[in-house]
Amino acid sequence: MIDKTALEQVVIKALEGTKMFLVTIKVSKDNVIEVALDSDEDITIDDCVAVNDAVLAAFDRDDEDYELTVGSYGITSPLLLPRQYRKNVGYEVEVLTCDGRKLKGVIADADDEGFTLTMSVKKKLEGKKRPELVEEEERFNYSDIKYTKNIIKI
Repeated sequence: MIDKTALEQVVIKALEGTKMFLVTIKVSKDNVIEVALDSDEDITIDDCVAVNDAVLAAFDRDDEDYELTVGSYGITSPLLLPRQYRKNVGYEVEVLTCDGRKLKGVIADADDEGFTLTMSVKKKLEGKKRPELVEEEERFNYSDIKYTKNIIKI
């Protein structure tokens, strides 16, 4: 079975000098390997092929029988890394918190500990007869979130 730590080191080395970064590596008991990459820009097929070739060069298929897939992390997949949150500042997302709240808003800011979500909420304002939409910000730690997904509007 391929050593996941060694595999991760090979992928990270292959990504050096690029705007791409590693999101996940999965290695099954049957040596089926899935590498998911993301980038601050677009990822091309050639980018994935270059990482695929680096893995093939590092792990001889004659020694280890494995299946390898290298691809870009999907836009419909949940955000996992602080870098992905930073990349998506200004974009609308759906957030499910660990306490069960499902929220929609725009990522206003993100750092290594968490992110700020700007949401439009209806509030009864003083002197007004009807509730109005107001912008509110709430800060979240990544550990308080079950998932954050991009909202795609067509």
